[in-house]
Amino acid sequence: MSSAAGSYPQAQQGAVQGAGSSHRPSGRPTGTRAVALACALLGLLLVAAGASFAFGARTISPVDVLTFATGGQITEADAAVLTQRAVRTLTACLVGAALGLAGAGLQGITRNPLGDPGILGINAGASFAVVAGITFFAASSTGVFALWAFAGALGAAVAVYALASLGSGGATPIKLALMGAALTAGLGSATTALILTNQGALDNLRRWQIGTVAGASLNDTAGAILLLALGAVIVLSGARTVNTLALGDDMAAALGTKVAARRALLTAGITLLVGTSIALTGPIAFLGLMAPHAMRALAGADYRALLPLSALAGALLLVAADTAGRLLLPPQEIQVGVMMVALGVPVFIYLVRRGKALNL
Repeated sequence: MSSAAGSYPQAQQGAVQGAGSSHRPSGRPTGTRAVALACALLGLLLVAAGASFAFGARTISPVDVLTFATGGQITEADAAVLTQRAVRTLTACLVGAALGLAGAGLQGITRNPLGDPGILGINAGASFAVVAGITFFAASSTGVFALWAFAGALGAAVAVYALASLGSGGATPIKLALMGAALTAGLGSATTALILTNQGALDNLRRWQIGTVAGASLNDTAGAILLLALGAVIVLSGARTVNTLALGDDMAAALGTKVAARRALLTAGITLLVGTSIALTGPIAFLGLMAPHAMRALAGADYRALLPLSALAGALLLVAADTAGRLLLPPQEIQVGVMMVALGVPVFIYLVRRGKALNL
């Protein structure tokens, strides 16, 4: 995907870190500040995870949660509930971190402040591919789902960029967002049509329209960890490359970066993160938009800090949103995909109205 998506944010302009460069990017947090922010996020994540264990249709006291966590004895019913919530919380942490990291990387390599897998149609492509795999090829395991989702996510990313590149001006942020919205609408309709033709599996397929961490299984989550780890290693190890790509192709090439090869590798890592996440939970939009923007405001534009901090922020956001969804309309639950849309749409509108979407 090209970086000709428009001029980069002023905060990003100082983030020069080429191959072998020793420049210290302006706006980069000191090591102490970055570590302090990471520790704060980890602390908040622990609090959110504790709340996720304690609250739901059945409330469990903090004492019992702590007893369970330390291997102590609690009632069999509470232990069963906490075991289920432990898997749910772990899944939310992993998927939230993956989507936060993917969103930050996507914003960097496309130089697009609206870079989010949901906004750019990547989620829709992955969801459609999984539903097609289930409907036509009897796909049934998380590993197979992840392969279908990866293929769909990659295909959608390429299609959106190719369509947005047509005409004058190239793939600007607004054109990418519009093409992503159009592709999302089209693939969403196709996904719904496939789901409605398979009434016997309607409940199982519904998750591919609205993301949820409810019902996550330990086997599925454990099986996805390796794929998520691979995607994370690819993206995190490319932090310096993202810094150079964020400056534009010409500048990156002048600094010695193999632009096409590095962008292709990073795109593969990002789509692996997104595809595996969707294989676990279905599509969750806007998380990849909100987490990086929040961390950029707090930590600056250096992707060596921004990428891992966005992962932590994404995990925190998803765990907190899932817990809140259980508490707003008890005993019913609001799926976390719906919660993220409710949170993300105002942020998206704010970014567009602020004018940053035209200038980043």
